[in-house]
Amino acid sequence: MSTTTERVLTRPAPAGHTPARRKPNWSLVTRVALLLLAAVLTLGPVMWTLSTSLRSPSESFKLPPSFIPWNPDFTSYAEVFQKLDIVILVLNSALVTGVIAVGQMVTAAMAGYAFANLKFRGRGFLFSIVLATMMVPVQVTIVPVFMLIRGMGLSDTLLALILPAIPTAFGTFLMRQYFLGLPADLAEAAAIDGASPWRTFRSVYAPLAVPGMAIVGILAFNFHWNEFFRPLIMTISEQNFTLPLGLVSLQGNLGTGSISVVLAGVVLSMIPALVVFIFGQRALQDGLTAGSSK
Repeated sequence: MSTTTERVLTRPAPAGHTPARRKPNWSLVTRVALLLLAAVLTLGPVMWTLSTSLRSPSESFKLPPSFIPWNPDFTSYAEVFQKLDIVILVLNSALVTGVIAVGQMVTAAMAGYAFANLKFRGRGFLFSIVLATMMVPVQVTIVPVFMLIRGMGLSDTLLALILPAIPTAFGTFLMRQYFLGLPADLAEAAAIDGASPWRTFRSVYAPLAVPGMAIVGILAFNFHWNEFFRPLIMTISEQNFTLPLGLVSLQGNLGTGSISVVLAGVVLSMIPALVVFIFGQRALQDGLTAGSSK
């Protein structure tokens, strides 16, 4: 019986018979092509910045341009440390960005919890006003904010950059949506046990909202680390400059500086934000997917 079965299975295909070809999955091909295009558009400028920073100034404007630096030149990175007090700039940026990130995590969590779980008159109206502030550009409010900062005696200080940035409308909206995804029975059980609203938030909901707070912190760090406009208006003294302001001085008078040195400084400024994103990527993914699993 087994011999007969083997003969049937090993019987050659009839003459002229061709196996059916698998049809290409055009949906998969389209998705891969779009992802490759998005990767090129996203990483292309970054790779070009890194490539130009490794070329000498004379090769930076060579035509046709060479994307790969066959003879890497690291002197541009040394010139960045020679022309800038890079330690002070990094410390100022780290202090400002770190305090803003932590402040936004705390204030967004508390405001989001209040809008999501506390019932008070005018809650919807106030939340609508908070959302409306997201449509107002910073250029519109920079003058009144500057007048307030100067009236408080904080002009040309790092606090002038920190205090106005701690309230966050987007973070409040994000945390409100996150708290709405958590079970409401937790608050009812805590109230039965005699817990106050603050105790309920601090002991029950805040530990569960850590992934959402991590999203707010990571996004705040990446945004304010690269912020240029507000530090340009609020600070005057070089000892209070942040890293983006310091990099501008590499351009030289009337833009006569070396493009390789400028882009070397840009590459160095990207490293802290890249490190924060790499280590916070897991928390970012958990926070983005946690709401759908509750």
